[in-house]
Amino acid sequence: MPLTTTGELIAEARQKRTAVAAFNVITLEHAEAIAAGAERAGAPAILQISENAVKFHGGSLTAVAAAARAVAETSRAPLSLHLDHVVSADLFRRAHAEGFSSVMFDASKLTYGENVKATAQAVRWGHERGLWVEAELGKVGGKEGEPPLDAHAPGVRTDPAEARAYVESTGVDALAVAVGSSHAMTERTAALDHELITRLATAVPVPLVLHGSSGVPDKEIRAAVRAGMRKINVGTALNTAFTGAVRAFLEAHPSAVDPRKYLVPAREAMAGTVAHFLRQLEG
Repeated sequence: MPLTTTGELIAEARQKRTAVAAFNVITLEHAEAIAAGAERAGAPAILQISENAVKFHGGSLTAVAAAARAVAETSRAPLSLHLDHVVSADLFRRAHAEGFSSVMFDASKLTYGENVKATAQAVRWGHERGLWVEAELGKVGGKEGEPPLDAHAPGVRTDPAEARAYVESTGVDALAVAVGSSHAMTERTAALDHELITRLATAVPVPLVLHGSSGVPDKEIRAAVRAGMRKINVGTALNTAFTGAVRAFLEAHPSAVDPRKYLVPAREAMAGTVAHFLRQLEG
């Protein structure tokens, strides 16, 4: 079906008091698996491409965006395209032309004042072109190149009063908050602060986004949605499924050289993971 927009998917989720899952795309197989998993679960999803994924593809957004867009447009599931964790202003400005309806502009490493200024500028530019803009306040941590972060350390969590002021000052359409999760977790052991999520959802008039959801147990994700999370980001869990399937196939078939032989089970493993996460958000 035709691409939908992230804003439309999130608006529907807010109305239903549920959430939409956003899955990271690195390869064509990732995009195909997300579409297949969404169809299997009978649910919408967001295909998101990060700035790190763009770097992996030689710095070119065009090819990976075109592939993800083509997969989404031929899927039976409602899907949108989102450009994630964008630090580069140049990459941010390329999103609209490449078919993205939303961007997560990441100025979280800047001081609060610099973050507000840079994000407000990005939001103004994006809104003039119809882009839905997400930002981050707090320290989720765990991104490539970052030192390990204790998600429970003092000062890491997002403050509700500061979040309200930040949204008012920047005009963002959604806010990623730090409530106990961390990027790149390969074990699902994160414990979320659900009381804080509730306070943030009350304080902030825009949808809340949970980054680092791969490390969050199913029960915690369901509770986070009940508390007010409306966009759930998943990346590492797909890579864990992909790599595990490839490793298992090559261990069983050490002489195999045709990548299609191990990419098929890898894609299927990711599709199963996508469907599983989506089913946690059904209500």
